[in-house]
Amino acid sequence: MESLKADTLIVGARVIDGTGAPAVERDVAVRDGRIVAIEAPGGLAGWSADQTFDAQGRVLAPGFIDVHTHDDTHVIRSPQMMPKITQGVTTVIVGNCGISASPVTLKGDPPDPMNLLGDAAAFKYPTFAAYVDAVNEARPTVNVGALIGHTALRNNHMDRLDRGASPDEIAGMRAQLEEALNNGALGLSSGLAYGSAFNAPPEELQALAEPLAKAGALYTTHMRTEFDAILDAMDEAYRVGRHARVPVVISHLKCAGPSNWGRSTEVLKSIEATRDGQPVGCDCYPYNRSSSTLDLKQVTGDIDITITWSTPHPEMAGKLIREVADEWKVTQQEAGKRLQPAGAVYHNMSEDDVRRILSHPATMVGSDGLPNDPLPHPRLWGAFPRVLGHYARDTALIPLEEAVRKMTSLSARRFGLTERGEVKVGYYADLVVFDPERVRDAATFAEPQQAADGIDAVWVNGVLTYREQAVTGARAGRFVARGSASKLDAQGAF
Repeated sequence: MESLKADTLIVGARVIDGTGAPAVERDVAVRDGRIVAIEAPGGLAGWSADQTFDAQGRVLAPGFIDVHTHDDTHVIRSPQMMPKITQGVTTVIVGNCGISASPVTLKGDPPDPMNLLGDAAAFKYPTFAAYVDAVNEARPTVNVGALIGHTALRNNHMDRLDRGASPDEIAGMRAQLEEALNNGALGLSSGLAYGSAFNAPPEELQALAEPLAKAGALYTTHMRTEFDAILDAMDEAYRVGRHARVPVVISHLKCAGPSNWGRSTEVLKSIEATRDGQPVGCDCYPYNRSSSTLDLKQVTGDIDITITWSTPHPEMAGKLIREVADEWKVTQQEAGKRLQPAGAVYHNMSEDDVRRILSHPATMVGSDGLPNDPLPHPRLWGAFPRVLGHYARDTALIPLEEAVRKMTSLSARRFGLTERGEVKVGYYADLVVFDPERVRDAATFAEPQQAADGIDAVWVNGVLTYREQAVTGARAGRFVARGSASKLDAQGAF
């Protein structure tokens, strides 16, 4: 007979299990990092525990999975991972947009946008296995799953990045990708909008994606454009998936630029039509401004652009580029050139499009936060509570159960994170308790480094890691290898 002893009992909770099912009142027992019992209220009365948490009036949900991060080096350098654990995030997926910390061997400074992950000293992992070891040694507060960046591979094998790769270079990239897949990488990511990968032809991506199917991995892409030719860029992504016979995730889906506003309806119709024949999904962040390195192609005067950092002119952080141009009495283009290298927030999306994309059943939530940015976009600290508070509760865009599904089981199934993403007996005890009435994002563009309200407790692999606005000091995260990625979500579609 199973011992009625638990490490932790969470009692009186309103359980939202992550699948989209209605909330139910339940008590939950955790032992040895796993959920070992789920019973109706009072059903665990005979159990003893080292720790009992009264969750009366609050929601118990699976820990949130941030499918789109650039935390590659941050999980090692700052293992407390305050921007994420304070949101209830228990797993981060790194290596997005074609940029990953491994496998990387630099010839000088990291090319744009790999510099978002840090300077040359941050790239210490010539093999993926070395990165896995570093994550486990750092023991961050969150679990870490990793994609391999196309741009990172190009950097390793090419003398310059403004051209397509040769067959020999592709062979070298594939060998490194296969080593990473053998060590648990989740798949391949690309960042085709950036100059470091823009000249890679579709055939290069198709050839590089071929090893993914055998490994049960997937392909994610920051597409070649999110502006007027977005449908063509989506078709290219689909073709890579069809060629390699692997699932495709479109990163941070958006309709960027004023001329593109309102097109989310046709963009989502493209995904729906394609999903009939192949597994395709997307992620998005719940804001109508984007952030990355400063791209001079976007300095057109059509939108406001806020400078978040500049190597030659750090004093300009926080100013609009047009204000910098006025101060220097130059054009915005000239100001942009003088500020380089730099980071920026782009005021480039329509709120209606954001709402339409976020509410679509195919969409997961990802922060796309930039932890090395001195003035980060507030999505770094606020994305997940913003969905729960602003979009689910305050504007009733989606039911709370659906909001949780987009952050948990949908993400775990897509990325092959086995036995995570649901409140279910036998699953890892990655859990969050939050107050549905109080939960909200506190981070703003003016003051972005603010912990969320209403996140009351977070367990990672069964260990209480965050409680009452403070970390406990315990760190129980680990590298998470790819399991079996599912092509079906709870609704029967990837």
